[in-house]
Formats: sequence, C-alpha cells, structure tokens
Amino acid sequence: MSEPVASALPYSFEVLMRYRLIEIIALWEGRLTTNHLCQSFQIKRQQASKDINKYNQDIAPGNLVLDRKLKGYRPSSTFKPVFTRGIAEEYLLALASNRDISHNFSTLDLGFHQTEMLHSPMRHVDPQILRALVQAARTGEKIDMGYVSMTSPDEESRIITPHSLVCTPLRWHVRAYCEKNRDYRDFVLSRFRSINDTGGPSANLKDQDSRWNTEVSIVLRPDPRLTDYQRAIVEHDYGMVDGAHTVRTRSALVPYVIQQLNLDLSKLEIKPEAQQIVVDNLEEVKKHAF
Repeated sequence: MSEPVASALPYSFEVLMRYRLIEIIALWEGRLTTNHLCQSFQIKRQQASKDINKYNQDIAPGNLVLDRKLKGYRPSSTFKPVFTRGIAEEYLLALASNRDISHNFSTLDLGFHQTEMLHSPMRHVDPQILRALVQAARTGEKIDMGYVSMTSPDEESRIITPHSLVCTPLRWHVRAYCEKNRDYRDFVLSRFRSINDTGGPSANLKDQDSRWNTEVSIVLRPDPRLTDYQRAIVEHDYGMVDGAHTVRTRSALVPYVIQQLNLDLSKLEIKPEAQQIVVDNLEEVKKHAF
C-alpha cells in the first residue's frame, strides 16, 4: 500500500494527530464520534466536530458517512487513507499508546476499553544522566561517565561519544564510541551511575560507526520441518511473499532483532512448532550477530 500523502500538507503536529486518529478509529472500529477526539486530546465537542467536518469536506471528501443508527460516522465504501497507510499495525499501536497513557493518567478515559496491555518492569534511568547523554549526542561531544557492568566489580570511568538511543523490547541503551575499547559499543542506560566530566568535541561520530551505517537483511522462512499446512499459517502470520519475509536493520542491531524474534542462531529447537521460523541467510547474519 502506498505511503500517506499527509507529510506534504501544512498541519501542526497536534492537528495531524487528530486527523490520524479520525482515520484509524473510523477504519478499524467502524464508528467514529466526537467523543474519540474529545477524550484523546482533551478538546471541546465543538472543536472535535469542526475537525471531523474539515477532514470529511475539505481534506478527504466522502471518506466518512454519517450513520444515524450508529450515532456516529462510518467509513464509506470508497474510503482512502490520507494520514495513515490503512494497515492493522497503526490501529494496534494506537491501542497500545492510549492504554499506556491511561495507565499513567488514571483519570483519563481514552476509549479502547477492549484492550489490555502488559508492561515490562521499567529499568531505572537517572534523568540527569539521560539529559547529559542526549545533549552530548546532539553536540557531538565526549562525556566521561561512571558505568557499572556485570563483569566488573566496581564503577569505572568511561569516556564515550554517544550518537543514538536504541529501544529494545526489554531495555534502552545508547550507541557510543568508547575511548577505552577504541570502538563503538552499546551501553545500557540504567547502568550509568555518574557524570564525571565533559571532554569537548569528538572526531568519532555516527558517520564513522561502520556497523551502524551497514544495512543487513535478515531473511525469515517457516521452519522447513513444519507441515505444509503449518508453514502456510506461519507465512500468513508474517505476511511472507513467496515463503519469505525480509527484516532490514543495522548491523549493530542484528543481535537485538534476533533476540526479539526469539531465535538462537547456534541451534534449532527440538520441536519445530516452538521455533516456527528460521533465518534463511544464516551464515550472512551470523557475521553481524555479535
């Protein structure tokens, strides 16, 4: 499906988010009311009605149909997304986002009552340390941090040049050049303990991180030990084309992608039903999985 064209339209971020929600709710729940906008953005009903009318009359004429039986709007038979791509992931991410906000602000009622979201334990990250890392990444400067690891009994000084924050399913880390190792490494945010000093401009920036700038394709296929019927199920699960699905990522992130897929590149599960997928270009991917 083609990309949404809204990126070329002159809307503020908040207005853009309201139009996106209009499309997501209408398309996937089949009934849009002003309450969806009022509850999600804390705006008045008059503004919500104005947003829906503006969307349906000027931006995407005919996308919505007023259905008096539903007491709301439903998508027309010719509905064509403008601010979204019309894919299921957009709706599921909206569910997760709204449930997360409701979890932290219990007085808000954002709808989506048919959803439950599991939360992983949050790792503690010191706000001052995070701010220092983000600012150093923005300015391209070295920073001397106190860091602890599972292999060292004491906190040690690490002079690093951070360039990117990375979120994995279980934790956040920062990608940075490490003066001690003379290489780019990943540092877990929750294991920084102190800010010792700033070290001025660095020559080791994101552009010099070869693994960060190298794209890797991970080709997934159903486990060949599955039956034809089982393989067909897996192919549908992952949206495979011709029996394969390609995940594109950075070389530096390959280990985290493999972990997220719950795969072990060194062995196969005894039961193919437990693993379900395998890496087709295994030897190539192994070169980056360290």
